[in-house]
Amino acid sequence: MAISDAFLQELRSRVDIESLISPYVNLRRRGRLYTGLCPFHNEKTPSFTVYPDSQSFYCFGCGAGGEIITFIRRIENLDFVEAVKVLAERAGLPMPEDGYDDSLMKKRRAMLEANREAARFFHETLCGGKGQKALRYLTNRGLSRELITRFGLGFAPDSWDALLGHMKQKGFSAPELYQANLVAASKRTEKVHYYDSFRNRIMFPIIDLRGNVIAFGGRVLDDSKPKYVNTSDTLVYKKSQGVYALNLAKNGNGGKLILAEGYMDVIALHQAGFTNAVACLGTALTKEQAKLLSRYAEEVILAYDSDEAGSEATRKALSVFNTTGLKIRVLRLEGGKDPDEIIRVKGREYFQRLIDGAANDIEYRLLAERKKYDTATADGKLNFLKSAVPVLATLPGPIERDVYAARLAEEFGVAKDAIVIQVDEAVKKREKNRERQKTGRLQKTAMTFGFKTTSSAPANIRAVKAEELLISALLRNPDFYSKLSRAPDPDDFVTDFNKRVYTAISERLKSGKPADLTVLSSEFTVEEMEKIAGLSAAAGALSNTVAECDDCINVLKEEKNKRKTPNPSEISDEDFLKLFNKKNT
Repeated sequence: MAISDAFLQELRSRVDIESLISPYVNLRRRGRLYTGLCPFHNEKTPSFTVYPDSQSFYCFGCGAGGEIITFIRRIENLDFVEAVKVLAERAGLPMPEDGYDDSLMKKRRAMLEANREAARFFHETLCGGKGQKALRYLTNRGLSRELITRFGLGFAPDSWDALLGHMKQKGFSAPELYQANLVAASKRTEKVHYYDSFRNRIMFPIIDLRGNVIAFGGRVLDDSKPKYVNTSDTLVYKKSQGVYALNLAKNGNGGKLILAEGYMDVIALHQAGFTNAVACLGTALTKEQAKLLSRYAEEVILAYDSDEAGSEATRKALSVFNTTGLKIRVLRLEGGKDPDEIIRVKGREYFQRLIDGAANDIEYRLLAERKKYDTATADGKLNFLKSAVPVLATLPGPIERDVYAARLAEEFGVAKDAIVIQVDEAVKKREKNRERQKTGRLQKTAMTFGFKTTSSAPANIRAVKAEELLISALLRNPDFYSKLSRAPDPDDFVTDFNKRVYTAISERLKSGKPADLTVLSSEFTVEEMEKIAGLSAAAGALSNTVAECDDCINVLKEEKNKRKTPNPSEISDEDFLKLFNKKNT
């Protein structure tokens, strides 16, 4: 899809990258740069860097990088053209009428319109004559009409084609509805037969942070199975990235969010006045969801079900939250199996007391370890204390570790110093492993980025480094290209990826066109732009001279000549004889 360089350059000049990223990342100035906690992976020490001079960003922790278009593509899960359109609207810049393919954007827009119309149909059905049974079910569970409207709840009739017929009348085609997962298809005969995906179910529309209906969850009115049917991933919906009701809970939450398991738990909590309740979407908590929550809260209270499955989900969630920097507390749900039941049976005040007494993640994990052993015996005490050591080692500072060590020492009648010594050793081991992992990431960033090479990377490491240094210099100093003593041939490159990047840059510069990250983003994927941004970030360590570029070119030529000359130890006797005779003729 061809969006002109001129338009992309104008867009780049109008959108300030620091202002663009600030709503997602708490940036702090460090000299000419800005740093913050990366929005694309969980970290406690800032490694996300913004470079205002090149309008780019790069994370030295996870390797995410790019420029304004790449950032919006990743953070909002958009394709290239959609990201350009979002930025153009932000900058007040009209999109060009010709010259780009917006077919995917139109499909997404049509899907969102279909979801909105379907949500309207389900809600009107619930509030009309055909939904009285479902409406009684909801009101009997304590939901007010106001709350039903706020969440846009609805009802799918017990029909094979009620929604399908309604949507066709509104101008939507069956294939469009199929792509949105609103209808399913039977292909038992030559003719495809479409039918409603949701039938005789209470409908929960899933709404994103922009107010778009992106998916649905459908719940039965009885004990039939499956209890829930949910929208599969589509062009507008990725269940691993969304959080239910965050559109309602993100504002005015006092920096706290309650994370429950299901739709009804969230709605019951909102009905009781806990309007900061949210839930994951039919899946275990993911890193993407945890990072999303961290943008809107400083503390998350886990309110998962009290059964074994809920306990396992809690343990997994704690491991995901462990590196987000969020304060985590865990509710001990007593008086019911889930928040919905507890509130209906025990009331709001009782649930508030559970929140007030919620254990932090360390206390919860220690309690979970304690349950594994009979601490009335000497062996049980010893095994529990051994299992407590790695838990205490995750605490952020020596004061916190000392407090918990003292508490355990007093309870089990052991010397506090004995616990502290073991915890300190575990902390050193954790830090050593973390440094080893960080060093590995930095080495990976500084070297080849793991792309396929035309020859083995170890045997051509000198050439690979020269390629990267040359590309880095040209990205930061495009005027160097015209000053080179001789331009390298793309075939001099040993890595396929670096060859593609150099070719794209050199062809643009030869034609007098810009070759910055913004225009390159139209030719490379998000993942590839991360690698290019890494090369651009690495340019800060260069001396940035034309002579340095010429040195890199000389290395490429030298290494190419070496590859042309066979190694006598690696060729057959017959070929070696031919080579010998050729050199002596």
